[in-house]
Amino acid sequence: CSAVDACESSNGGCSSKAECRRTTPGNRVCVCSAGYTGDGIVCIEINPCLVNNGGCDRNAECTQTGPNQAVCNCLKGYSGDGKNCTYISLCSQNNGGCSEFAVCNDTELTERTCTCKPNYIGDGFTCRGNIFQELLRNSKTSRFYFHLEALSIRDISGPGPFTLFVPHTDVLNSDPRVKDWVAKGVMAQVLRYHMVGCANLLYKDLTVITNITSLQGDLIHISYSQNSLVLNNKAEIILSDAVGTNGVIHVINQILVP
Repeated sequence: CSAVDACESSNGGCSSKAECRRTTPGNRVCVCSAGYTGDGIVCIEINPCLVNNGGCDRNAECTQTGPNQAVCNCLKGYSGDGKNCTYISLCSQNNGGCSEFAVCNDTELTERTCTCKPNYIGDGFTCRGNIFQELLRNSKTSRFYFHLEALSIRDISGPGPFTLFVPHTDVLNSDPRVKDWVAKGVMAQVLRYHMVGCANLLYKDLTVITNITSLQGDLIHISYSQNSLVLNNKAEIILSDAVGTNGVIHVINQILVP
């Protein structure tokens, strides 16, 4: 007589994911393979993500990759190896994309707000101070600023509101009359002729006005035709509505002469 091997046929009736082990003649036990759980007859794949998030950080996603195997990946807005995930502050890099004159605040994951600092206005991505400051920050208007500084003209640094018609830097650099005006001591009058006090006039406002009085005292004539605003029948507004805390800047392509 020979002992009957209970595991010889059909894995002894055990699960295909189990090992059949002979015990006594004609008997066996079924043991689930590594990564599986059950009674040996039925073996189910163990999903480690179901217990304690698979050992992943609470801010990570556990993904099963095989029997009792998983990977951990940090959720969006976090960085790390999945076992340890750290919140990524959007504001920590490049001020979150906000203006340098804005405060960046993290609100939710992958979200932040940009708010202009006190004494600045804008949407948080673009923030402007008073128009005197803004002249210097823009290369198209910076030459006008330097002329004001040279003559200590600070009219437009006050509360305003003001409207400025600023000749483009290239125009101020190339017009030969500028040196003559400086030499004759009349440059201050020319500069003030480009300023309007007590008014914050946007482009759309200017389209319905025919004359305005400059800080120099003389009138500036405004005409609007063919979608263009022209001052004194010569200088066209080429850039408009740069709004600051105390007024607005328009860039023109010629110098206004009182």
